[in-house]
This record gives sequence, structure tokens and C-alpha cells, in this order.
Amino acid sequence: MAQDLSLPAHDWPVMHPGWVWLCGAGPGDPGLLTLHALNALRQADVVIYDALVQEAILAWAPQATHIYAGKRGGKPSAKQRDISLRLVDLARAGKRVLRLKGGDPFVFGRGGEEAQTLVQHGVRVRIIPGISAGIGGLAYAGIPVTHRDVNQAVTFVTGHDQSGNTPGALDWQSIAKGSQVIVIYMGMKHIAQIAGHLLDAGRNPSEPVAVVTTATTPEQRVLETTLGTVVADIDAAGLEPPAIICIGRSVLMRQVLDWQGMAAGEAPRNLDPLGRGLPAESA
Repeated sequence: MAQDLSLPAHDWPVMHPGWVWLCGAGPGDPGLLTLHALNALRQADVVIYDALVQEAILAWAPQATHIYAGKRGGKPSAKQRDISLRLVDLARAGKRVLRLKGGDPFVFGRGGEEAQTLVQHGVRVRIIPGISAGIGGLAYAGIPVTHRDVNQAVTFVTGHDQSGNTPGALDWQSIAKGSQVIVIYMGMKHIAQIAGHLLDAGRNPSEPVAVVTTATTPEQRVLETTLGTVVADIDAAGLEPPAIICIGRSVLMRQVLDWQGMAAGEAPRNLDPLGRGLPAESA
């Protein structure tokens, strides 16, 4: 299958021995990979990949050694220091190294830490962005993270810090008051605390919330709920990570933009979910 995919004519960069390319693999669907990522897969001697990277993507690098370095909350995981130093060792051994990370390597992906370690050890790096789950995953659910009738700001936050707890450095009062739409990565474990912080800061319990698990894959599930009931509804639905959680009125747009449901023959539930009372083209 890998050899069936031909790159279009372009001055594609060459992966030299001793280099490490840090690359975003996107939120799951192999079709969301960039062409630069595919070019990297074709050249790599070693691919060190995270837990959310699909097997179909790894199949596009049949010539490479594949090394798993996934980090999943609450499960046995490689230590970050060990991952970073292994990249250094492989590069110093003259390997063409591809560090393949889910989503975008610089969006809650520890890519900055790994790249800094490499540079500090004299290893040459290239950064290849990827589609972040907080944008691409929600788009697959039919939820635009921005909409002119809803928000002029969107805030991306992580659901846990280095200790594994809810980030103590975040000013939840300011986030609640300052951003119409909030997108939470890795927030399932602490959703009760996060929802509590936002409600205490004045967010409406009836505010729409969407929880998208295993986004952009065939196993994707979407729960539409509210801030006041999200904890009980997640439990009742039996949802498990990985998940993206979106809070805000843009979630309502799924009622008209659930394109996967429409592709399966379902009718839109509401052609005007924001209650504008005007055609969309008049915006």
C-alpha cells in the first residue's frame, strides 16, 4: 500500500542521517496526514511513535524500524526523559529519525521539550506541524471552533499538568469570563473539577458541551450534553479517553453540520441551531 502513494512533483526536503524530524500525525484519520509527513515516513530509518498514531500510518514506512513510545494517562508509559535521550542516541548513531506524534507536536504534545533536548545535544531538527485534535477532531464531529455568531475567541486548555492533576496555574475565573468557546484536551479524568471551576466562575449549567472520543477514526463517538450534566452523561455513556471536550454555543452547530451523519443518510436536525432567523449567507 505504501508504494501506491506517490508524492506530487515538488522540491521535497531530504532527511539526512543524524537528523530528527518531529512530525504531527494529525488526530487519527491517516488522510489528515500532511504531505511533508508522508515524505518523512518514506525516508526514515526509525519511527518513534505515540499511542494515538494509527497502524495505517506506520504502514507507510515499511523500510523503517518502528518503536512505540506512547504516553497515556493512568497507564504504564515511557518516561519523557528516556524518550528524548533515545532520540539523541539514535541521531548520534547516524539514523534518520522520525518522531511521530498525534495531532500537532507543539500543541500539548511535548514537542517543544523534545526539540529543545535535541538542540541542546547538538542534534539537527526539523518541525512538521500536524492537524490538532482540538480543531480537526471537532470538525469531524461537525463543530466549528469559531463562528462569527458565537465567538471572537477560543481557548485551548489541557485537562492535566505534569503532576497529572488539574492544572493549578490556570485562572479558571478568567478563562470562564474571557472566552466564549473552550476546548479541553485530555480532560476526561478531571472533568468534574473542570466543570465545577467553570460553573463556580459563572458559566451557565445549560451551556452546550460536546465530548468527542477517538476523533476522526471509525470508532469516533460524540456526546452532546450540557455543562451542568456533562459528568453524569459521560459516565452514563461509558465514554473513555482519548477525548476532546468543547464547551460553548458552537457545539449547537453540530445539529446542522453533522456531515458524517448526513453522509449516512440522516437529515440535519436543525437548519438554524443558533436561532439567527436569517439565511446563513446573510451573515
